[in-house]
Amino acid sequence: MRSLLAFGATAFGLVVILAGEALSGQPVAFRGDWTGRSEAANLPTTWNETTNLVWKSALPGPGSSIPIVVNGRIYLTCYTGYAESIEEPGETADLVRHVVCLDRTSGKILWQKSFKARMPESEYRGSNNTRHGYTSSTPTSDGRFLYVFFGASGVFCLDLEGNQVWHADVGSGIHGWGSATSPLLYRDLVIVNASIESKSLVGLDKKTGEEVWRAGGISSCWASPVLVDAEGGKQEIVLNVPNTLTGYDPRTGEKLWYCEGIPDGYLCPSVIGEGDVAYAIGARKNSAMAVRTGGRGDVTESHVLWRTNKGSNVSSPVYVDGHLYWFHESRGTAICVDAKTGEVVFEERLEPRAGLIYASVLAADGKLYALSQNRGTYVLAARPEFQQLAVNVFADDNSRANASPVVSEGQILLRTDKALYCLGQ
Repeated sequence: MRSLLAFGATAFGLVVILAGEALSGQPVAFRGDWTGRSEAANLPTTWNETTNLVWKSALPGPGSSIPIVVNGRIYLTCYTGYAESIEEPGETADLVRHVVCLDRTSGKILWQKSFKARMPESEYRGSNNTRHGYTSSTPTSDGRFLYVFFGASGVFCLDLEGNQVWHADVGSGIHGWGSATSPLLYRDLVIVNASIESKSLVGLDKKTGEEVWRAGGISSCWASPVLVDAEGGKQEIVLNVPNTLTGYDPRTGEKLWYCEGIPDGYLCPSVIGEGDVAYAIGARKNSAMAVRTGGRGDVTESHVLWRTNKGSNVSSPVYVDGHLYWFHESRGTAICVDAKTGEVVFEERLEPRAGLIYASVLAADGKLYALSQNRGTYVLAARPEFQQLAVNVFADDNSRANASPVVSEGQILLRTDKALYCLGQ
């Protein structure tokens, strides 16, 4: 979900729940629970404006954040006032961000909270690279509060009615590709990758917004921090930093281990985790790797399990039954890799040509759902044999789509710049 950089933060060790749904206090966040997977069945393979459409809700502005569901309500973010139009972007001083709350059953907008952007803000300069949007970070929730990251405008904690509880400043840096990383909840902390804003990974007290710890030295990283299991029932934050995959203690921000990572000057894809293994992909040089967590210091020789020369520059992969799947952002190809060995099982082109794919893939009901920016949603069989099942478009909505789809209550929630759709059989 993001432009060449800002949409790649566009992402495991958390318990798998229905993507995007708050159950039993389990946090919901980027890609639902960070895995991009759902156990739901009987999801639609095909849809359009008249078939398998439960409801459609027009949104107040564009955006690339993924919808999350908490207590029967949907929360997402939008922006207005600036960069809504390619031809007439307007003035940065008019930029406003919004948190929007919708009824899960009907899609009706219940309330909208607006936030005037703090200046200076990154400027729109035309072309897809900088048409990143200004709400690329997905909110997270513990079932009681929302935690929203708006880049240089800061981190906000809201109650579920949109009332502000606290606001925290994590840095004022800006970049032409904008800000995108999604906040992570760990115990009593909200953890934010503020690489653009202050070259830091920052842990905030989720009750007060006060800074608890800060890990510096993180440059040109649009990836979101992800929790991955380690030995002894522990968890580590793994961050896909340019040239260096890094593990941190989520309690203190201490750097625990590092290794030679994905070679590039910037990185967007977030890692995924399965058991005690972290998987990372990137970038313009096309790379993927697997690293066992739990090490200390430089683990390049001891914990790196494999590397391969396949990758993607923006979206994050998904793990299904011993295989990794992802979609190349510009070549329009689907890639499957053996998660144990790194062997490439297939790389096949989507038809018709997909154009750009910045949204991360959803795996559910034995299928892979990959949302292209302007040419619809490609549906593949989630197995190590290439089979394209469908391509779904809305004839009345040709707006950009960069947010990953998620599953809620046995239905798919899918957003474009114009609307939020609920899809089901």
